[in-house]
Amino acid sequence: MAERLNGKIAAITGAASGIGLATTRALLAEGATVIMVDRDTAALDKLVVELGPNAIAQVTDLLDTASCDAMVPEILEKVPHIDILYLNAGTYIGGDLDETNPATIDRMLNLNVNAVMKNTLAVIPHMKHRGVGDIWVTCSVAGHSAIAWEPVYSGSKWAITCFVQTMRRQLRTHGIRVGQVSPGPVISALLADWPEKNLRKAKESGSLIDPEEVADAIVFALTRKRTVTIRDQVILPTNFDI
Repeated sequence: MAERLNGKIAAITGAASGIGLATTRALLAEGATVIMVDRDTAALDKLVVELGPNAIAQVTDLLDTASCDAMVPEILEKVPHIDILYLNAGTYIGGDLDETNPATIDRMLNLNVNAVMKNTLAVIPHMKHRGVGDIWVTCSVAGHSAIAWEPVYSGSKWAITCFVQTMRRQLRTHGIRVGQVSPGPVISALLADWPEKNLRKAKESGSLIDPEEVADAIVFALTRKRTVTIRDQVILPTNFDI
């Protein structure tokens, strides 16, 4: 039996575009208030006007240590509590390892892994005190399969798969559910870094999904009874060959 999200308060990182924006729209449609976390101030200002009073802007640069650390406290200055924290922001590196550089690797790991861990750490005391909460993370099918053309990205998502599974076990007795959604290729700006031949092949074969499909999976997980945790949903385009 589904439980609706009327009155719930969610915070979503990377909310100004792609999966984050699609999930923002989906949760608003379910009756939730959504704190839209992004570093793009102009995009957030425009979106909260478009989406209405239940969409609230939170400007945070997750790659800036002070800004990342301040995210949860600043959100709690705007709303009384956080029911749902959806850690969606991420970046991508494709290609052979020796085609990238240390600074790019650091940026990816800081955003895809470190920020997720730090944001989770920041919200745990709040959710433990309330005895309830949901923490969700955007992972990837690359967190379940070693994708040869994206070793850094796959490595970051394997780390997230491990992190989610361990945190689920740590927090389940505190009323906090932890899970991840692992999509295949999603139509978004991240695909701009895909090897051209792989992107062309995916487009030609219909091996891409829309961000809204991922948002639907998040809504499904969040609306299960509290006695049920959807630990991981792998969402693939039907024609994706992995």
